[in-house]
Amino acid sequence: MSDAYKYNQRGVSADKNEVHNAIAGMDKGLYPNAFCKILPDIAGNDEAYCNIMHADTAGTKPSLAYMYWKTTGDLSVWKGIVQDALVMNLDDMACVGCTDNIIISSTIARNKHLIDADVITALIRSCNEFIEEMREYGIHIHHAGGETADVGDIMRTLDVGFTAFARMKKADLIINNIQPGDVIVGLASYGQTTYEHSYNGGMGSNGLTSARHDVFDHQYASEFPESFNPAIDRSVVFSGSKKLEDLVEIPGYGSITAGKLVLSPTRTYLPVLKEILSLYKSTINGMIHCTGGGQTKVKKFVQNRHIIKDNLLPVPPLFQLIQSESNTSWKEMYQVFNMGHRMEIYTDQATASAILDIASNFNLDAAVIGHVESHQNEQVTLVTPHGSFEY
Repeated sequence: MSDAYKYNQRGVSADKNEVHNAIAGMDKGLYPNAFCKILPDIAGNDEAYCNIMHADTAGTKPSLAYMYWKTTGDLSVWKGIVQDALVMNLDDMACVGCTDNIIISSTIARNKHLIDADVITALIRSCNEFIEEMREYGIHIHHAGGETADVGDIMRTLDVGFTAFARMKKADLIINNIQPGDVIVGLASYGQTTYEHSYNGGMGSNGLTSARHDVFDHQYASEFPESFNPAIDRSVVFSGSKKLEDLVEIPGYGSITAGKLVLSPTRTYLPVLKEILSLYKSTINGMIHCTGGGQTKVKKFVQNRHIIKDNLLPVPPLFQLIQSESNTSWKEMYQVFNMGHRMEIYTDQATASAILDIASNFNLDAAVIGHVESHQNEQVTLVTPHGSFEY
């Protein structure tokens, strides 16, 4: 069965072509090549400042968290879902230099018949805990409240999203201007940093529809019919071999259940990036959050550049598991998942060396994973243990 067929049958897309086509004619803000849309200072009407507003959700990850919670009674998985939705906003905004004084608002839509008050309480408390944890690193996030909607007639389980807003000086912005000769620093998505409480498998909030159906056993189609769209062809619903509580061995960390491995919360790089930007902002030519599009994400932010990634970080056990369960081609895997690093910094060699030292202080694996060359168009080349791929 082809990857494209499975994606289409499940109602997802690896490249979001329809979405990108729909917004192609929209205003791209003050700096079209910025990772996030930058607006004039509508809030303060000061030419020296700008506004940033960003919205995102945890995607379909709450569906898997729901299954794990119902199976194990473990409410802690909901903290990861809050972090997923927050980080998909915050780390995108960090790519334009925004790492402090951010206002957030939450939107939670639930099926009240299935998602009880304990879950809502866990979600709200988890948001506050994340805010407190970030404050320890000089990152101030302010919760402005939000909306919790009981919409069981249209919501199968739960959706968690956030909108984030910040006002910052234009002089502090990072606008992508990736140049030939730049080297690329990749910051790992896996492991356990000094600001994390447990091992992180490297999962973000992209590719979860594929991951959960490809990894987990078909028994869950009958056990949790509310966790997926009933219109989906049953042949692509939970077609893997793993049970949620099956143990997966992680070298150096012991074992973790398959459910929690796939539910690993989207790692934030904010503590690391705040320190990097405080010291080296002037020598950074670009920052890319490898979310939708995986290792090809950078193509949207360059012109006439060849991005060559020929020293990638190791593929962690999570993505090896997904590939072995799904038989997805390695080329497609690198386009759907981050495959081991989710943040890229484009800079010179001297700054890259300093960034590696900073990352090491946070127990964050990092490496110079590639470089940039001139090209007649936009191209990404990956040299991996599983073959060389061009996009």
